[in-house]
Amino acid sequence: MKSSGHRVTKAEQPLAEALRLHPFYRGKIQIMPKCPIRSDADFAVWYTPGVAAPCRAIHDTPELVYEHTNKANTIAIVSDGSRVLGLGDIGPEAGLPVMEGKALLFKYLGGVDAIPLCLRTKDPEEIIRAVELIEPSFGGINLEDIAQPRCFDVLDRLRTGLRIPVWHDDQQGSATVVLAGLTNALKVVGKDIRSTRIAMIGTGAANVAVFRLLMATGLDPAAIIACDSRGILHKRRADIEQRQEEFADKWRICSATNPDGIAGGPKEALRGADVCIAFSRPGPDLIAPAWIEAMAEDAIVFACANPVPEIWPWKAQAAGARIVATGRSDFANQVNNSLCFPGIFRGVLDVRARAITDEMAIAAAKALADLAEEQGMKEDHILPGMGEIEVAARVAAAVGVKAQDQGLAGKRLSVEELHGKATQTIRTVRQANQLLLEQGVIPPAPA
Repeated sequence: MKSSGHRVTKAEQPLAEALRLHPFYRGKIQIMPKCPIRSDADFAVWYTPGVAAPCRAIHDTPELVYEHTNKANTIAIVSDGSRVLGLGDIGPEAGLPVMEGKALLFKYLGGVDAIPLCLRTKDPEEIIRAVELIEPSFGGINLEDIAQPRCFDVLDRLRTGLRIPVWHDDQQGSATVVLAGLTNALKVVGKDIRSTRIAMIGTGAANVAVFRLLMATGLDPAAIIACDSRGILHKRRADIEQRQEEFADKWRICSATNPDGIAGGPKEALRGADVCIAFSRPGPDLIAPAWIEAMAEDAIVFACANPVPEIWPWKAQAAGARIVATGRSDFANQVNNSLCFPGIFRGVLDVRARAITDEMAIAAAKALADLAEEQGMKEDHILPGMGEIEVAARVAAAVGVKAQDQGLAGKRLSVEELHGKATQTIRTVRQANQLLLEQGVIPPAPA
């Protein structure tokens, strides 16, 4: 058996490799032509004078922008760099590698073209205005790594104010994948969510959205005990009550959960709980093994802080957890937004949806859970792998159909058409990447 120290060293290896390879490739994404350029004469079609014809067509019929440009497949990744991964407020420049990485995942996993836009402002009014101004160029907006509480206000106002779908992945993406993983984890351990007690460690953007999505599925909030950095949430938390307009979602959790008024911190919240859903600060020692030992039998632990989980998975398992998930791709059971956001945007773009609703997120979660169940669920496989084309294709089809059912789609496509279109789009991206590697256009990484 490998030692704990060896495991930690292996877990930290991606950090060293990232620091070595990022400067070699000068980032991770670029823009390349997708139309044929055989000679200078082709520019007469793609630029002047030929481009005037589609410009006039769009001016006469604005909806034709989706036919004559790449708007239908382009989104913006908008961030102020104030809540980057587990790194906190590191600013727009330091946040750019994460946004480029996000764009890479969008393209490779979902065939979606994504442009990172890191803003030098933390003013919610300026963020909202910036997104409003760039709306004509994009088919959707992915908000990323914006600190609470402004992230809630920014999302809510943009969702209602724009004519294209807006999504905050740290909120909605995390919640969607947690719902999918929790669905299957409970099946594996033979527990019913209606009689399951859930401890939520951390009440930032991710867990607030988890709470909202769980409520949308009909879960009784009395089954939840939540903690923030100051302790367990309950109706007597005067610090939150006094700022309830600013922290409206957190006060809602105080009011709706923990009917017995249990006080304390994570230790008390986890005692007797069936499920731990942690989205707090990076560990690895934020959650003590002894607290896991005090959970219910067949405990489920989602330790989702990045880049280091609140407790190493092997420590949680040694303490008695039957199923452990983290946000990392190098451990089993990755509960990570990357399982859902490429497919969700693939689906809404393909039907030209005007919004992304909670119902679409629930449909995406069900598609993920169903696929993992078909593959064979077990303790270390409650979710499919993010690199599988079928993941984004299933999610895209489910979301696209739900958008049509809700009357929010500009195009009608069958589930088979959506699945086939997504599959072909993603496969083409991967074939192109492989060809560039084989031809040496993308140089091999140095040893």
